[in-house]
Amino acid sequence: MPGERLSIRDNAAVGRFHGVSASNGQAVPERHAESKMKKEESGCRHWFRRACPCCFRRQNSSYDVSGDVDGVAAGDGKNEGPTTPLTPTGDTELAELTLAVCSVDLLSQKSNRNKKEHQTDQYNSDQLIIRRGQTFQIELNFSRPFNPNTDKLHLEMKTGPLPQVSKRTHIIIPLVDELQDESWEAKIVEQNVNRVKLSVNSPVTAVIGKYKLTVATQCLKTGETTTHDHDKDIYMLFNPWCEDDTVYIEGEKELKEYVLNDTGRIYYGTEKQIGARTWNFGQFDEGILEACLFVLDNSEVPPSGRGDAVNVVRVISAMINSPDDRGVLEGNWSGNYTGGTSPTAWSGSVEILRQYHREGGTPVKYGQCWVFSGVTTTVLRCLGIPTRSVTNFQSAHDTDVSLTTDVYFDENMEPIHHLNSDSVWNFHVWNDCWMARPDLPPGMGGWQAVDSTPQETSHGTFRCGPASLAAIRSGQVYLKFDTPFVFAEVNSDKIYWQRNLDGTFSQIHSEKKAVGHCISTKAVGSDERDDITHLYKYPEDSEEERIAVETACRYGSKPDVYSSPIAEDVRVEVRMEGEGPRMGVDAHLKIVVKNTSSQPRRTTLHSQVAVMFYTGVLKDTVKKDTLNVELNPQEEKVIEWVLPYAQYQNQLVDQAALMLTLSGRVSETQQVLANQTSFRLRTPDLNIEPVGEAYVGKEMSAKITFTNPLPCTLRNVVIRVEGLGLRDLHPIRVGDVSKHANVTVTEHFIPTVAGKRKLVASLDCRQLTQVHGVADIDVHESQ
Repeated sequence: MPGERLSIRDNAAVGRFHGVSASNGQAVPERHAESKMKKEESGCRHWFRRACPCCFRRQNSSYDVSGDVDGVAAGDGKNEGPTTPLTPTGDTELAELTLAVCSVDLLSQKSNRNKKEHQTDQYNSDQLIIRRGQTFQIELNFSRPFNPNTDKLHLEMKTGPLPQVSKRTHIIIPLVDELQDESWEAKIVEQNVNRVKLSVNSPVTAVIGKYKLTVATQCLKTGETTTHDHDKDIYMLFNPWCEDDTVYIEGEKELKEYVLNDTGRIYYGTEKQIGARTWNFGQFDEGILEACLFVLDNSEVPPSGRGDAVNVVRVISAMINSPDDRGVLEGNWSGNYTGGTSPTAWSGSVEILRQYHREGGTPVKYGQCWVFSGVTTTVLRCLGIPTRSVTNFQSAHDTDVSLTTDVYFDENMEPIHHLNSDSVWNFHVWNDCWMARPDLPPGMGGWQAVDSTPQETSHGTFRCGPASLAAIRSGQVYLKFDTPFVFAEVNSDKIYWQRNLDGTFSQIHSEKKAVGHCISTKAVGSDERDDITHLYKYPEDSEEERIAVETACRYGSKPDVYSSPIAEDVRVEVRMEGEGPRMGVDAHLKIVVKNTSSQPRRTTLHSQVAVMFYTGVLKDTVKKDTLNVELNPQEEKVIEWVLPYAQYQNQLVDQAALMLTLSGRVSETQQVLANQTSFRLRTPDLNIEPVGEAYVGKEMSAKITFTNPLPCTLRNVVIRVEGLGLRDLHPIRVGDVSKHANVTVTEHFIPTVAGKRKLVASLDCRQLTQVHGVADIDVHESQ
């Protein structure tokens, strides 16, 4: 109609199709049939073409007027003359230009590389299950070929009821040319006509849980955007195979045992009559992953908190029991199990978790400690956290945070029952889970105690842990979470008290070996019992064990149970000369002990040094020593401490870090001495020396030199060189380098960008890491 405005789509057609006028914004039809066709096209077919261009595809670029128009035959074609093709409309062209997603394949079959590479092919599910910090692949099928020059594409993944970018629960995944570590990114790795395969990367800090996937596209020519919401979920788990994940555990045997093994052994009875029962963890059974995430959903912790393994473990500890949050299991120690299943009748976790999920979060009846532990193992292994069930025989229950097990008698030596709330269980079962503890001092990572049996509340909720076994062993009960309670379970003294006539109590007897015996778990790779008591406590009656007990008790509710030191006048510290010990030779440190008093002092220092991952997790102890030190008044002694190369050469991990722990007691005052010092063995640098002046477009070179610091041959050495504006990443295969040998390689390259640039090189081989170098290169414009 005259005066009718031209749409944006029609305006785009001006000058390209006849019948479109720019003078007054009005299209002038050349034929009545074409006008009628456009009118008819603006109905349902027009809408369908716009809504789903990949389903509605135009077969030809012209229309045949001899065909059926408006449902009326135009004749049989005889004596009709030549047919006149009609030009496609702007709407038709737009539909062809629009890039729409027709389908998404998450490549989630068990035989697909996604599940095999992510170690999730054992899960009985057709959903895509992946582990964070690792790439995965998906395939997209478009309505037309994807053109990276004129099309844009990005992915979105959302988890939780209210996804937010700021909370890392709404993820925008851009399309990039090369994937980088520690970020969400996608890269095209294969393209075949309308099909595109993407490799998608996730960071090791990603929130675990169930994600929804959206694919968003845009055609730059038209500005038209489309989105496709995929109907299948993506499940993200922790990744104990990834060195940068906080739950990383070294060793294929350990990974197989503590993550992939779906059956195990749980121990019970007494220390002299240890029984064992097989437990079906079943973390890969159908519906168990969904049930485990349902347990998380039922907690009050938002999805944004599910990237932190410490937080997730603490939540699961609370949610496996039911008293305050309607968790998975209702405990019952009464002997009357009417209305439920006797705890001794359960032989696995699968039915318990399925029933809890099926009934919408109604606690399952009934559980006792081994059932709570078995279900906890299932849930944490299912989510990707290395976990084991652990049994402690003669397990104390400290109710007043005294870190002692107290027994009270009246004046006539009759028990005072209302005061005797502490108890010692024949056995108690809880869990160890493996993780770094970035929230604690170095050395506190590794195995962490977690107890889901409801005994005492922690911050108002029935839960316990994760508590560092290293902290428990040394009596550092001030370190979170719930370390005092677990310490008391395994290493508290049993103290006997008698009431005096004035109502006060006096200590009359103590048992130092009453609790914490034969702490047991299933051995790696077999059904044998593994005694891990040494991980929780020093040997009974050793000086280290007594120091740990007395140190711990000072942080309890009865700090005066053990005599306080008369004085604290001896100091101990570790000193390092220069930049510290070097790789490949004996490591030298100085232990300095100083007596600030006017009296002589004697002490015995116990030292041990352990290999440490950069996350703070201790691997193996490589040396132990005992040092007897006698100090005159005001004397300072410097003790040379040496770690021979032979004792650490085959033990180091990537960062070549170690931790030296010192502990002791001053004989005259009973003062406790303690010190922990972490240090690393320095590696040599790569020396990079540019040769000549640098100009854009002109070849130049740099000499890279390196000296092997080790008294052994380095095998399969590779030097990687790169520099922005200088050259792309280039590996130089050096091969074997003899002990103490010098190596020089020359790298040729052509600078492409003027200005101050940096050439970076790094050396990689199995025996030596963290060797690198850098050179500044001033690139001039070409002459």
